[in-house]
Amino acid sequence: MLIGVPREIKNHEYRVGLTPESVVELIHAGHQVLVETGAGNGIGASDADYRDGGAAIAGDAAAVFRQAAMIVKVKEPQAAERAMLRPDQVLFTYLHLAPDPEQTRDLVKSGVTAIAYETVTDAFGGLPLLKPMSQVAGRMSIQAGATALEKAHGGRGVLLGGVPGVQPGKVVILGGGVVGFHAAEMAVGLQADVTIFDKNPAALERLSGHFGAKARVLYSQKAALAASVASADLVIGAVLIPGAEAPKLVTRAMLKTMKPGAVLVDVAIDQGGCFETSRPTTHADPTYVVDGIVHYCVANMPGAVARTSTYALNNATLPHVLRLANLGWREALASDPHLRAGLNIWKGRVTCKPVAEALNYEHLDPEAALAA
Repeated sequence: MLIGVPREIKNHEYRVGLTPESVVELIHAGHQVLVETGAGNGIGASDADYRDGGAAIAGDAAAVFRQAAMIVKVKEPQAAERAMLRPDQVLFTYLHLAPDPEQTRDLVKSGVTAIAYETVTDAFGGLPLLKPMSQVAGRMSIQAGATALEKAHGGRGVLLGGVPGVQPGKVVILGGGVVGFHAAEMAVGLQADVTIFDKNPAALERLSGHFGAKARVLYSQKAALAASVASADLVIGAVLIPGAEAPKLVTRAMLKTMKPGAVLVDVAIDQGGCFETSRPTTHADPTYVVDGIVHYCVANMPGAVARTSTYALNNATLPHVLRLANLGWREALASDPHLRAGLNIWKGRVTCKPVAEALNYEHLDPEAALAA
């Protein structure tokens, strides 16, 4: 199979779909790889590095999209990229379709077979292709929040860890999954005052056992959450419903109860955000203020640490890329129910139920697509 890797064109996105080392594995398995010139610059991988791994270099994205049977990316295809997709092509990348009707419409129209990293599952009920970026984003959320809290960036002027004789900053984390856990690890490490909310009893037990007295672990109820948000210096939104739009846990009315200059970091922004006042921002212009509260809602946070993120992502995605290339998408999905859960769009039909429900499309079961 000819696998294409275009350069990412989303604002300040420096990751790349395949590393040179991943290319070596694909070439060794008998496949061809076509990489757009400059695609690896953001991770310090030159065109020569890709050539040394066995890839061919394309002069532009159009050549990659025109020739490749499968496109491997990181972020959702932008409008110019979606216009180059075709019905006999497989797209394997993050999509986050539920809050994005325009992208969904274009993918449906293109006829492409679109497999989303974020809905591929594993035998333990996890999301293995989302997990590495959730780990990165969770850790980055505390860094970003700490910076936004500085007075020069519009924040309250609070140091999260405090100093002897001065109270530490209060960090509230909504969601105790992968993002929330890693955010808590960083916040606890800085000696902040940390509270984690979740509704899953197993998650509450796991978090409580891990952090002990270093963090409060509370069942998520509206009154308790509202009281904690009101006293927080930094709130991390880390709630995920696989494939679906994130629930709005912090309303605009709640902002009026918060301290001026407090910070909200919405890691769930790819799925629409879990704060009512969230809207996507970029690394170039990451924050805005609503009712005196600083909002950080960068939709591709891990792109800022592109090398770490790309290698972590490739560790998870490469086995699936190999499976799709070795078997073809239809046999690969038919033989692997976890990879099959990643199928979101096929021949103009929406095959991910949460996406279909969120955007009012008729849902086609992935097994029906494979049988067609």
